[in-house]
Amino acid sequence: MSKVRVQKPAPAFQGTAVMPDGSFEELSITSFAAAKKWLVLGFVPMAWTFVCPTEIIAFSDAVSQFESRGASVVFASTDSQYSLLSWRNASRKEGGLGSVNIPLLSDKTHQLSKDYGVLIEEEGIALRGIFLIDPKGIVRQITINDLPVGRSVDEALRLIDAFQFTEKYGEVCPANWQAGQEGMKASTTGYATYIEKKPVDITMVYGSGLSKKA
Repeated sequence: MSKVRVQKPAPAFQGTAVMPDGSFEELSITSFAAAKKWLVLGFVPMAWTFVCPTEIIAFSDAVSQFESRGASVVFASTDSQYSLLSWRNASRKEGGLGSVNIPLLSDKTHQLSKDYGVLIEEEGIALRGIFLIDPKGIVRQITINDLPVGRSVDEALRLIDAFQFTEKYGEVCPANWQAGQEGMKASTTGYATYIEKKPVDITMVYGSGLSKKA
């Protein structure tokens, strides 16, 4: 049964990861909390597949953007650390990852995937989950995709920006909020002020998410 809930402490974990330099290292959630870092914990179904490497490479390429926000990125799968190392060491032309800048965490016991509610037990693989965990070890956001669809680096960064904004300024972030935009006071007058300033910013047009000005 899943132990993960938004607003609750993230389930503890410890396991062997393939680090960016190709070495093995034991990682635990407490190490990120001790460093006062946000953690983006992602799950991929398995090594040597097709959507998975595109996600890991995309998040790896953006690692400096996460680091500038005080966040670390780790991806886990139910493969062994040796399979993950082989995948990392293989070139992208050969179906591998090539060099990546984020740790790859082995969950060969499946316990981590089970605790985070992403394990497909009959297949022994994980759904495409992303968990945003704050420096206090609290889960702030959960996204779980079915297998065919990969995840968005931009959305992960936007969510970190939004949660950090709310903590710094004590305001809330309305729909489609982006870094650099105004927040909203969590009150009736705050909503009225916001909607008066930006009446079309949250208007959906034909389900596209575009404003009437677009």
